[in-house]
Amino acid sequence: MKPKKLMTVAAVASIFATGAFAQANLTAETASPGGATHLSPAHMTEIAGTQGIANIQLAEGQTLTNSIQNVAEGKTDIAGTPHILPFLMSRGVGPYGSLGAEKGAELASNLRAINPFTLGVFLLYAYDAKGIGGWDDLEGRKIYNGPPRGGALTNARSMIQIIAGLKDGEGYEGLQTNWGQGAALVTSGEPDAVVLPELFPGSRMTSVTAAGNMTAWSMPKEAYESDAMQKYMVAPGSAPFTAVAADIEAALGDGWTVVSEDETFRAFATIGGNVVHKDMDGDLVYKLVSAYVATLDDLKAKAPYGDTVNFDNPMLGMCGANPVQYHPAAARAWRDAGYELDDCAVAQ
Repeated sequence: MKPKKLMTVAAVASIFATGAFAQANLTAETASPGGATHLSPAHMTEIAGTQGIANIQLAEGQTLTNSIQNVAEGKTDIAGTPHILPFLMSRGVGPYGSLGAEKGAELASNLRAINPFTLGVFLLYAYDAKGIGGWDDLEGRKIYNGPPRGGALTNARSMIQIIAGLKDGEGYEGLQTNWGQGAALVTSGEPDAVVLPELFPGSRMTSVTAAGNMTAWSMPKEAYESDAMQKYMVAPGSAPFTAVAADIEAALGDGWTVVSEDETFRAFATIGGNVVHKDMDGDLVYKLVSAYVATLDDLKAKAPYGDTVNFDNPMLGMCGANPVQYHPAAARAWRDAGYELDDCAVAQ
């Protein structure tokens, strides 16, 4: 969705350059460098500091499952999240099972969105030397499927179960490590295959080819069109993804082969964004988000995937079963910049 440019970047920059307000001190948590989940808050941190809005202390390499709970409990100011995590928290299930439904719902109700992004596209890939034949050749294999806990692990396990009918610890051996050690684990050769959310191109997928040629597999058409997968892909935190297989292969670069039965690459994307506590000061949120939105072109230019991860689509994954809504001041910032937000996406 292209915005109507109601406010120019120059105008916004001049407003924030006046130094008419004092800087706030904020904390933020995000994943390791290499994806939109890190780039978005890192850019926000830079812009907030240079424009005198806030000093943001950004902690990298965090487990987002814990990060959004910290925000909900008022321990951290900003955190990145796939939408699936607040959904699970609101029901007290999955990684939030110890909270219970009542406490989980209470905490989830404290979360408010401020900006969107796509975290990655889930797919299967492996070194050619491993001799993997695709989705129907995973039984008994070692599969790297995410960090020790969190939304990525939940999604990878679900994807493998729906497509291949295999459960982690039964049909295959799941391997988990923190995001920062992911590339090292892949290049060690211990996993037979990998199922993770990736970007095209992404730093991890580029770096691992130094150890050998790799193949990536599209989701089989039959699995993609199945009732189970269709329902899963519209749940909070997920969205269907299709592309020309040759385009994905070209984006990945030398050393990659993309396999599809009909030249269409099928997968699902993990979607989410940054969240704050519902009680964060409205003036601060407005200034922070306004500066961020005004510099979206600069943000996109910082990574080769910048135009593909929905930095400028504030309605990404909102409404429906997603329990998270925009902070009213964040919604006002997006709308004042010319973007459309449905009322169902904005907290009252």
